[in-house]
Amino acid sequence: MTFHEYKNEIIEELSKTLDTVSSEKIGDLTKAILKAKRIFVHGVGRSGFMMRCFTVRLMHLGLRVYFLGETVTPSVTNEDLLIIGSGSGETSSLIANARKAKEIGCKIALITISSDCIIGKLADYIIEIPAPTAKVKTEYVSVQPMGNLFEQSLLITSEIVIMKLMEYMEVTSDEMFKNHANLE
Repeated sequence: MTFHEYKNEIIEELSKTLDTVSSEKIGDLTKAILKAKRIFVHGVGRSGFMMRCFTVRLMHLGLRVYFLGETVTPSVTNEDLLIIGSGSGETSSLIANARKAKEIGCKIALITISSDCIIGKLADYIIEIPAPTAKVKTEYVSVQPMGNLFEQSLLITSEIVIMKLMEYMEVTSDEMFKNHANLE
């Protein structure tokens, strides 16, 4: 296959997958982010990289946000929101953090393949992205290897949440850029 044939297949399956994401649940997560005193974000592996991108965008919006596990991450409270990105929703370190956050009274949001998972049972907000990975099979079959479709969909979903937040907060890209790192 050519580059353009692969590109067309990937874009088509991204569109098909993202068409299943609930706009209502995106709205619920957006409102939860706006209500939270602080936002904590977590994910591991390749999904963790996508969640780190989300964390940076939230910071660019001027929100108080931390990626869990960093040395400057403070303790969570019952006024905060923990957002976890996990395809399986079954990663042991993420489960441990979700359980601890729940005990404290922190709200939990999960972006995952299926809500039928351990973290899904703990979450207050769930966004489902039915993209298959090596660990979780779905009715969809991806032309891409491993969990690429989920990770790409996770990134695009989080970018759409950012765009919704920009809309609610009436913040422009130029205003966000003022929070961009200037010591690089």
